[in-house]
Amino acid sequence: MTLRSTLLAATMLALPIAANAAPPVNGLYVSIGAGANFLQDERITAPGVSGLLSSKIGPVVVVGVGWGFGNGLRAELEGDFRANFFNGVKGIVGVNGASGTEQKYGAMVNALYDFDVAPWVSPYVGVGIGYQAVRERGFGVGTGGATPMANATRGSFAYQGIAGAAFPIGAPGLSMTLEYRFMGLAGDRGYGVGGTTVTSTNNYNHSALIGIRYAFGVTTTATEVVTPPPATVSRSYLVFFDWDRSNLTDRARGIIRDAAASSAKVAYTKIDVNGNADTSGSHVYNQGLSMRRAVAVANELVKDGVPKAAISITASGDTHLLVPTGPGVREPQNRRVEIVIR
Repeated sequence: MTLRSTLLAATMLALPIAANAAPPVNGLYVSIGAGANFLQDERITAPGVSGLLSSKIGPVVVVGVGWGFGNGLRAELEGDFRANFFNGVKGIVGVNGASGTEQKYGAMVNALYDFDVAPWVSPYVGVGIGYQAVRERGFGVGTGGATPMANATRGSFAYQGIAGAAFPIGAPGLSMTLEYRFMGLAGDRGYGVGGTTVTSTNNYNHSALIGIRYAFGVTTTATEVVTPPPATVSRSYLVFFDWDRSNLTDRARGIIRDAAASSAKVAYTKIDVNGNADTSGSHVYNQGLSMRRAVAVANELVKDGVPKAAISITASGDTHLLVPTGPGVREPQNRRVEIVIR
């Protein structure tokens, strides 16, 4: 089977990312989407005949629960329902009518990846496998008006491709989603019709959905720029990260805890949190990665008792290298967040 759907990618200029930009999904999330689905002409065969069964556009509903790993990757369990209404038969001499409804419902396991391109949108792609029950209700074919002849349910292994985009809206962790999904069923399904078995030999759905996704535990850190008084003494801390990661290690949490404890002992006007990356990725990707690292450190400072209003977040991408390197170099000391207490 050839998948004839082409995914379009948009090229965007690098933009400075605000401190309240939506971080990648990190932890539990839930989603729901609804829309319209189109069932490609479905080939049906019976002894001595073969034709294409056409249908109308019908509804689709998808609900999901998943886990984000904080680096763009997500794993998801999905439940779905689709329905299409038959309206004709092509290619069988003397037969042009069809009646009945085809309903699909089942569960899929999906793997998805979110692209970090801008604070206001996060495109993603994914693939999934699972199982779908295919129910034919009042299915029948005939000349002119069709006579219902079969009511049965058969199951099939299913696979799908997903392309979409998430747009942060309102509360932290809440996003609107727009999606295209292609679903195919493997193997054949046979339905008894008046003593004859009618077999469906292919079954492909195209769906367009709009939905809502909510990620639990997402917080935003406010930015307040305060001009420090003259002769302010700064105290600096460096928090280092593994390659292409924004999650905190135990060692990193210890350094952040020390910085928070130190801030409680001195009179400060603000705490600067600046994220950085090495040169191993693109400038756009490094900008987003450095922001995710800064947000992770800022959120940990808040957990350790630092007021959110005292924290100022910036992201330098690969422009402020602690160790000067050329492009494409994985340098551990450049993968850092600087905490400066002023």
